[in-house]
Amino acid sequence: MSKKRTLLKNARVLVGSRHELDPRTLDILVDNGLIEAIEPAGTLACEATVIDLKKRLLVPGLVNGHQHSHEHFQRGRAENLPLELWMHLVRTRLPVALTPRQAYLRTMLGAIESLRTGCTTLVDDMALGGAIERERIEACMQAYDDSGIRALVGFAMMDKPVIDNFPFVESLVPPKLAQELRNAARPRPDDCVALVEDMVRRRHPHEARVGVLVSASAPQRCTESFLLRLRALADRLALPVITHVQETRLQVVTGQHFYGCTMVEYLDRIGFLKPTTSLIHAVWLNPREIEILANTGATAQHNPWSNLMLGSGVQPVRQLLDAGVNVSLGSDGSCSTVTVNMLNVLGSAAALSKIRGNDHSRWLSAHEALYAGTVAGARALGFGDRLGALRVGACADMVAYRTDSVTFTPFIDPVRQLVYGERGAGLDFSMVDGEVVICDGRLTRIDEASLLAEIESEFKDLLPRYAAAEADMAPILAAMERIHLRALQEPIAPDTHAARISTP
Repeated sequence: MSKKRTLLKNARVLVGSRHELDPRTLDILVDNGLIEAIEPAGTLACEATVIDLKKRLLVPGLVNGHQHSHEHFQRGRAENLPLELWMHLVRTRLPVALTPRQAYLRTMLGAIESLRTGCTTLVDDMALGGAIERERIEACMQAYDDSGIRALVGFAMMDKPVIDNFPFVESLVPPKLAQELRNAARPRPDDCVALVEDMVRRRHPHEARVGVLVSASAPQRCTESFLLRLRALADRLALPVITHVQETRLQVVTGQHFYGCTMVEYLDRIGFLKPTTSLIHAVWLNPREIEILANTGATAQHNPWSNLMLGSGVQPVRQLLDAGVNVSLGSDGSCSTVTVNMLNVLGSAAALSKIRGNDHSRWLSAHEALYAGTVAGARALGFGDRLGALRVGACADMVAYRTDSVTFTPFIDPVRQLVYGERGAGLDFSMVDGEVVICDGRLTRIDEASLLAEIESEFKDLLPRYAAAEADMAPILAAMERIHLRALQEPIAPDTHAARISTP
């Protein structure tokens, strides 16, 4: 279906930024990609394509602030490894090179799952590998164009060898192995910046449904001069910025060794932190860092399911919210998480908060989780009030769930039932930028069954290559295990909010 004037009739609607259920059934008029009117059912008389959403709950589309399309072919290939070991199974010495078509299919896999589980906007932090291959990048962008989802793509930019992202390398990594890893091919920083500058001319995220943003992969992966260059690039082009920060305890130790302070304090010191800057994960934080985030307007992005799967810990969400920090949500990559289902992320965020502290009044509610996955996610990316809520003038990005399903029967508290109970089975309508992309449970722009069959066929040849690449990483995993264990012996600030439960 093309983008056109559309009248959505007879829906139960979560209205406004507070996502409150209007007691009446409502009609919503959509025109030119925007919500033009929200009125009681039967009161809007106009020429439009009519879609009846009777027995549907209409909610804003979810904003997934973080996934990695380069992991979609590796879902389920690892388990029970901490980040610093697991990550080397994703970025292997032996590259698994894909054709542009395979890159397209891999990206489409995440887009399909995202749409089918209530997400209408995603951020793809894409690893470039050893070189910038424009044909492969364009194939990924085309997948998002074709699927109908709203996407912002970053390119995980760094200018340091991966092995030099960690402390204790000189004493714990064999010199020959370390040198080999330092000599590995990687894109030139100038070429990375030029890639963003070129693509933003036709793909600014506030003008195009599929756009780009600035991804500084992580502070420890970039020199200070490169971080400041990326900061200036984002400011000049008015682009949001994402960067991985303090996902693990080892990264706190890394900051102490590299900068003499935590990474958040370091980023503040060099002037990197500003509004529409998202610190991905931000798990291990102390009160001073939380104050810094509040003062700078930066977002702390919560990735609860990923942090659980990698054993990284639990973000101090309530302390962040108390300080006035914007907290958004993301799924992270499916090699560690197995899924990019944002409904799963919402439920995980609210439920996981309940293990922190005995004061149940401070646990995260379903409403707060939904807010983080919609309004706060839109704010983090610079969309303001144009995304994340169903209100007149907002972008028409919304999804509908069947209320005659077991999840919503009896219909008692739709937000709690959505966050804790729905995982996508009841979704049968989705609209992005005013265009219907799922209707009656069917994706309208693509042949889903054919694409999934093609992916399965292509992956048969890729599987042994992934297996060989992972097996080749054994010596690196052994070295990283030594670094991981060494870091556990290093003290960190005693007022750091406990992110993990210690066992004797």
